[in-house]
Amino acid sequence: MTGIITREIKGGRFERQPNRFTDRITADGSSGYPAEPGRYRLFVSYACPWAHRSLIVRRLLGLENVIGLGVVDPIRDDRGWRFPEPDPVTGATFLAELYQATDPSYEGRVTVPCVWDTRAERMVTNDFPAITTTMELEFTAHHAPGAPDLYPEELRAEIDELNELVYTTVNNGVYKAGFATSQEPYEEAVDALFDTLDLLEERLATRRYLMGDRLTEADVRLYPTLARFDVVYHGHFKCNLRRLVDYPNLWGYVRDLYSMPAFRDTTNFDHIKRHYYVTHGDINPSGVVPKGPIIDWTEPHDRGRLAAG
Repeated sequence: MTGIITREIKGGRFERQPNRFTDRITADGSSGYPAEPGRYRLFVSYACPWAHRSLIVRRLLGLENVIGLGVVDPIRDDRGWRFPEPDPVTGATFLAELYQATDPSYEGRVTVPCVWDTRAERMVTNDFPAITTTMELEFTAHHAPGAPDLYPEELRAEIDELNELVYTTVNNGVYKAGFATSQEPYEEAVDALFDTLDLLEERLATRRYLMGDRLTEADVRLYPTLARFDVVYHGHFKCNLRRLVDYPNLWGYVRDLYSMPAFRDTTNFDHIKRHYYVTHGDINPSGVVPKGPIIDWTEPHDRGRLAAG
């Protein structure tokens, strides 16, 4: 089954739709959505890079027993994201049912990640940039002992600045390249993408992580795109000036992250490949999923030598 994808293309350029639900969960409950254990359900696809970052943070902070999880099938068709079996908490078969239960007039694309309030029975947010920072800042009372501070106050300005560049040219940049319908927008996106990868390669020559010797939100946001790069984006999205494995520092860096359970156990290459190659029927009409590439993600990375930042 090849998917029917609704995209906003203007002048050959891909434009991502705004997030529909943007309510906030707060530690003190002032938003009407208090950060309570067992109240919320995070819906994700293992294939989606935006959802992947929320899975990583949930695991790093030890919130698995605090925020519930529902996983959709990696193959999405014209009906949107589907649960392999009806969701045991909401009873929904399609994620669209929960969007429409919250806003019956909603007609946009149904996206993951999103957070459902099981008490109010409504969608709180599908604002993917805010979901991870909400876990980091509003659920601190429920973090596991020793959980990392992924969004330290003294680094937030630098993290935000780097995240904006990475989002524009890398995270969303691969989509701008892959969904472009004319040459000029495609080349603009690819050039900006590889310019930024070159900058990141240089940055990581002397830093173990993007902010030095500590793991932060910046690493969480970059990793999902890098994990999909050679597997999907290089060929499927025509981001083929270079492969990730051609960048010694970036390739070592992403293997370093992959060695951590929070990254490795949430990286599902089967779901990733089947989603992109089957769902994007306009790009890959045959629906054939490639067998490769063969990459050893467990190869020693030697990044520990940069631990002092």
